[in-house]
Amino acid sequence: MTVKTEAARGTLTYSKMRGMVAILIAFMKQRRMGLNDFIQKIANNSYACKHPEVQSILKISQPQEPELMNANPSPPPSPSQQINLGPSSNPHAKPSDFHFLKVIGKGSFGKVLLARHKAEEAFYAVKVLQKKAILKKKEEKHIMSERNVLLKNVKHPFLVGLHFSFQTADKLYFVLDYINGGELFYHLQRERCFLEPRARFYAAEIASALGYLHSLNIVYRDLKPENILLDSQGHIVLTDFGLCKENIEHNGTTSTFCGTPEYLAPEVLHKQPYDRTVDWWCLGAVLYEMLYGLPPFYSRNTAEMYDNILNKPLQLKPNITNSARHLLEGLLQKDRTKRLGAKEDFLEIKNHIFFSLINWDDLINKKITPPFNPNVSGPSDLRHFDPEFTEEPVPNSIGRSPDSILITASVKEAAEAFLGFSYAPPMDSFL
Repeated sequence: MTVKTEAARGTLTYSKMRGMVAILIAFMKQRRMGLNDFIQKIANNSYACKHPEVQSILKISQPQEPELMNANPSPPPSPSQQINLGPSSNPHAKPSDFHFLKVIGKGSFGKVLLARHKAEEAFYAVKVLQKKAILKKKEEKHIMSERNVLLKNVKHPFLVGLHFSFQTADKLYFVLDYINGGELFYHLQRERCFLEPRARFYAAEIASALGYLHSLNIVYRDLKPENILLDSQGHIVLTDFGLCKENIEHNGTTSTFCGTPEYLAPEVLHKQPYDRTVDWWCLGAVLYEMLYGLPPFYSRNTAEMYDNILNKPLQLKPNITNSARHLLEGLLQKDRTKRLGAKEDFLEIKNHIFFSLINWDDLINKKITPPFNPNVSGPSDLRHFDPEFTEEPVPNSIGRSPDSILITASVKEAAEAFLGFSYAPPMDSFL
């Protein structure tokens, strides 16, 4: 049996088609996994582990920071290990203030839910994290980083805003802007790739957000289509700041091995010190994926993909403009010291010829009409969320207040690890 396709020069056999479907399914499942789970999976694959690059990457026995790969349960926090996340400026907020309506996302430590505030009648996305899961994987510092970054970036137009946060004995709650235009990943799945003007618009808004983070000495480190949302008008909103690294000066570096496999820069794979140019590599990978449908060095075989990132020259098909080609070559430069953005950071991206049609003042003031409108009818319109999430029942425990929880010894330990987790942001603007 053969299937004729207009796009193919020849014919596509049934077996080849099944193979392509298998690759796409594996790709999407892999994209949904956290790096920790993904590394554990390849660590258990004897064939993959024989590859020297994979062996090198898996040898991370003494990390300099709490790593995503560390899945060993941690002992109860001692007083010196407790993380104080700031003053309790909203001590009265509690889960019962909200109607939790739908599950709209899931992660390693909990769920994201659409919720309506009972008094305000406003809709929010509430990220509910399990303290025990965070402590088990030693991720307290990353949660602290996420909250700190949200605090700093509440008014940037292309970064999700934090309204306030609070905790119960066993959970942390981030009350965030509700964005219902869908993940960029969701739209790429449906459309396979975007035309260049649409990709340019998204890349410009993403670059603006990254440039702002860099101006605050924050490196994002986990740019991927799953962390890029569209709002109800079609503008970009960057979310999930759990892997951000703070206090990285212009020439500063860090060395934590973290990120998402398809988007890891060569210097991260080499376990070398890296700087803010790691974000520009990721921007190049996302732009490439928007234009071509898959990340630049993707392979179903993990060892081969890592080898491609480290050693394979960038291959660009001829169906893009010369300016797009030049930008991708600059962003996906394996030597970070020669990468576009290495000298003047966002200014180099901003001034690249690929973005010559972008008025950056209009862009940041949202005066440019987005090339795609999600056409959502209101907050209850969930058409752009994956049914995998929205069809899942809302757990009864999500809306429980601390008074209704049986306080066990482990719950008490979890509570003590997140002292002062309550926060209401100031009203000052980033402008």
